[in-house]
Amino acid sequence: MTVVELGQSAAFGQSDADVRFEWGPVGAAHLAGGGACVVVIDVLSFTTAVTVVTGRGMAVYPRRWEDPGAQEFAAEHDSRLVVRRRELSAENPWSLSPAVLRTAPVTPRLVMPSPNGSTIAAAVVSTDNTVVAASLRNAAAVGRWLVAGGYGTSTHPAVIIAAGERWRDGSLRPALEDGLGAGAVLGHLRAAGCGLSAEAQAMVAMVEATGDVVAALRSCGSARQLVNAGYGADVDVAAELDCEETVPVVHEGAFRAS
Repeated sequence: MTVVELGQSAAFGQSDADVRFEWGPVGAAHLAGGGACVVVIDVLSFTTAVTVVTGRGMAVYPRRWEDPGAQEFAAEHDSRLVVRRRELSAENPWSLSPAVLRTAPVTPRLVMPSPNGSTIAAAVVSTDNTVVAASLRNAAAVGRWLVAGGYGTSTHPAVIIAAGERWRDGSLRPALEDGLGAGAVLGHLRAAGCGLSAEAQAMVAMVEATGDVVAALRSCGSARQLVNAGYGADVDVAAELDCEETVPVVHEGAFRAS
């Protein structure tokens, strides 16, 4: 199925707005070229994990999921490779679990592949955009940082990307938790007077209609999946709304606390 027909891509660029919104890696690739800053949101759990560890003084290199060169990249950058939750061990105490990372040993640099957020971040790092990681933990801080930096204006458009998840066939599953995170950041930009696209406005309206964002997060499918797998603590960490002032921004290829 052709999603964007040849010659029609400009219709989906949201170029009449200073703040734009899209879903997933294809949406990120489509909008990144017209922006000055890309904010990646993967609440369960990449950007929540990045917020936690950069707040503890560590740097995070994003890498695409199942990258065969990730181990070599980690060695070249004197970094530790983050493992899947089930692969956690005494030798590898850093996993994709934000709850684990909150108390894991502090190390200067981590390489953190993930299926959605990290894969998107790794792709947009190669563009001319400033790249930021946002979650529910730091949504307000990110909003303030963007406004203070002059993003969300006609000369410096901001692109907000909800990472989403994947169905078994590999197609994008728009994930409620990432929509909530995006809407939270976008709400701060709207309150600051930034001009939002219709797509971005809709995410703000969704959050406002939701009312209790934390309750919605805990009830969504991704959260239930983590709880059923024994990782409910990760949902607890992700649900700590606006508890962080850390704004992870990519510098020299890695997310670092701004």
